[in-house]
Amino acid sequence: MSALLIDPRDGRRIEVGADESLLAAALRQGWNVAYSCRTGRCSSCRARVVAGETRALQPELGLSAAEAAEGLVLSCVRTACGEVQVELPLLRGPALPPARLWPCRIASLERLAEDVLRVQLRLPPSAAWRHEAGQFVDLIGPQGLQRSYSLANANGSLLELHIRRVPEGQFSAWWFEQAKPNDLLRLNGPLGTFVLRELEGQDLILLATGTGYAPVQAMLQALDTLPAVQQPRSVTLYWGGRQPADLYVEPACTHPRWRYVPVLSRAGSDWGGPRGHVQQVLLADAPDWAHCTVYACGNPAMVDGARAQLTAAGLPSDQFHADAFVPSAPRSATP
Repeated sequence: MSALLIDPRDGRRIEVGADESLLAAALRQGWNVAYSCRTGRCSSCRARVVAGETRALQPELGLSAAEAAEGLVLSCVRTACGEVQVELPLLRGPALPPARLWPCRIASLERLAEDVLRVQLRLPPSAAWRHEAGQFVDLIGPQGLQRSYSLANANGSLLELHIRRVPEGQFSAWWFEQAKPNDLLRLNGPLGTFVLRELEGQDLILLATGTGYAPVQAMLQALDTLPAVQQPRSVTLYWGGRQPADLYVEPACTHPRWRYVPVLSRAGSDWGGPRGHVQQVLLADAPDWAHCTVYACGNPAMVDGARAQLTAAGLPSDQFHADAFVPSAPRSATP
């Protein structure tokens, strides 16, 4: 007997296959659900079970014991046991472009820092590709190696990635030691729901660590194409690293009220900018939280810390959006 997923808010129902996650079933039916990692680690797809039973397909590493006690689950690694009513995190606005498998070739590789590459990928001329700034792709390379990478450009004929070398990372080692222009790869995408939404009159705050800057760069480019009535009131980027070399490009934005705040945690005595962690520097600036929308991308410690500290300071929880770069296995976002 098929399991059944019901949205108690509107009565919509869909069948859930054997060992199919609630998230996968919802996406299969075109539901506009928030998600990122799909491996139970980032918590973007957190949902509330209202009635019925669910079963874990993998450990819910991104869910706290307190959240589990409140009836919350991570829908990317939970399946239905019979009929179940679940409030999935639905997104407002138009549906995102559907994902599919594409062939692609490496167009260029450029060293941005000792441990960061800019990679540009070329899709077939006939490809009707479209993505939203902030989305990512799953790349499939040699010997079936697979990794997720955020897209660093909002548009254009090529897809840009920022790839950091990870110690003992098989795919990142391939990029730095063997990859060359015209190599053939496959990608699945576009994926993810970390995209700009409803910014009118808001102070847009972007938090990034390391190559978490990649989707932020795409968002800054996307702002250039928004009509004036959809523009945020201001745009501020806090980009954090340990040393100056970790901030591997100079961010740019054409918004008239644009501010860039570089933050270093282990800088030498010659560093005159803010020190510490990006969320701490933001807290010290004490913005008007009621009119802020925050997008955070980078390591899980920053994302989790920012979510907890900013909401405690007064940021409405639905105005915090995140993409955490969790360890290897699809999805982290970027290595």
